[in-house]
Amino acid sequence: MVDVTISEAADRLLRGEVVAIPTETVYGLAADATNASAVAKIFAAKGRPDFNPLISHVADFAQLEALVTLDARARRLAEAFWPGALTLVLPRLPGCPVAPAVSAGLPSLALRMPAHPIARELLARVGRPVAAPSANRSGHVSPSTAQHVRDSLGPEIAVLDGGACKVGLESTVIGLTGERPALLRPGGIAAEGIEAVLGEALVQPTDRKLQSPGMLLKHYAPRLPVRLDAAAPQGREGLLSFGRPLSGFATVYPLSESGDLAEAAARLYAGLHALDQMPGLDGIAVMPIPQQGLGVAINDRLTRAARGR
Repeated sequence: MVDVTISEAADRLLRGEVVAIPTETVYGLAADATNASAVAKIFAAKGRPDFNPLISHVADFAQLEALVTLDARARRLAEAFWPGALTLVLPRLPGCPVAPAVSAGLPSLALRMPAHPIARELLARVGRPVAAPSANRSGHVSPSTAQHVRDSLGPEIAVLDGGACKVGLESTVIGLTGERPALLRPGGIAAEGIEAVLGEALVQPTDRKLQSPGMLLKHYAPRLPVRLDAAAPQGREGLLSFGRPLSGFATVYPLSESGDLAEAAARLYAGLHALDQMPGLDGIAVMPIPQQGLGVAINDRLTRAARGR
């Protein structure tokens, strides 16, 4: 187990190494986004296909403006939700120093400004954009604690431990490369709030081209099979409950007994990790979760998890 301080993490990133870092959404496996060799280490450590773009993290608006073209929509969203759980996909500027592999060769770049105080201090020390997809093996459950990172990537990965992630769900990704703003991935900020700031409805992508992270059909999958909208047990299953738990299951992990979607989002990955590691279970069952607000993002992750790896 390699625990590092903020200063040590910054030094490692500037030397071209990878470090797992905390954000308010999930832990990210970070590398200097301007260093192609360092970025390649992310793909190798995760076993991630190199056609799947990465999110780059910036410390401030000055860094942002040196990388991409900002229109009025982007400025409104950034001012409303940054720092926070929102990623914007924007056109790269000519001469943008971010390695092409970060955006899988696309003419756009996915960027966000995290709110976690440790991440913000680290980014300020590094002084460069930092690419950081979730710090787990590709396709597996995302990590919301440092221990989840170690369980997935092994003890040799350097980890900057910032405690449990408060949001616990990846960022919402909005595409701003076309005439209409597109919801590329639901996440930690509900689409309704984004639409209110924009003054227009978000459109869904019309094809399955990987314009941003989080668009793979099979993703976020535990070892055990996942069954959605459970009303009764089937075999020896563990239950992710929402609201009043159902009876008859081998064990229950409550996402939110009060039916709070924000609490359920924050506990989702921890619950999947916990049940997946519990011996003697045949699968994971999930109670119905409303398709509204953050429930859209929760159901999105669960649907992809249910498709398996």
